[in-house]
Amino acid sequence: MPRRFHDAEELLPPATALKRALAIIYDGLISIAVLLVATWVYTMVAGWITGWDTYEQMAEAGQLSGDPGLTFVLFLVLYLFFAYFWTRAGQTLGMQVWRVRIENLDGTSVSWTQSLLRYGTASAVVFLAMLGGHYLGAVTLLLTVPAIIALFYPINGLSVTDRVSNSVVVALPKPTKK
Repeated sequence: MPRRFHDAEELLPPATALKRALAIIYDGLISIAVLLVATWVYTMVAGWITGWDTYEQMAEAGQLSGDPGLTFVLFLVLYLFFAYFWTRAGQTLGMQVWRVRIENLDGTSVSWTQSLLRYGTASAVVFLAMLGGHYLGAVTLLLTVPAIIALFYPINGLSVTDRVSNSVVVALPKPTKK
């Protein structure tokens, strides 16, 4: 059941590009820590299942580089991390610091499907940028950096991820002192 953050009639202003960027940077640092822990857990489980001696031999032979299982697990863990926060409170830890929140236009929390659309859209653009950088080199920075900026930059208050997921990132008012 969606959580109601405020009345549907109450409109909060869209978050500025600067606040969005700062929250993305903050959440990026937290994501690195989450991915490190997930990689460690995956390695421990994979080593236990295959046997530590066999796993060590595989690692020394280079058979573990580009492990699609690890890639899938990391992709899934990161989605679950973001979607959990977005669907529960509308905010990740970085968004809380910069006082921005993802919500529906009527002031309710986004669904898991909307979170998947946001995450999938952002992941696809970043993946294509990295793929282009790998195959075409630094020249792709002329195309990919503007594409990534356009992905999150709000035009008329809505970014590409907002439009795809039918949600909005709003700026929260400063808490009143009593």
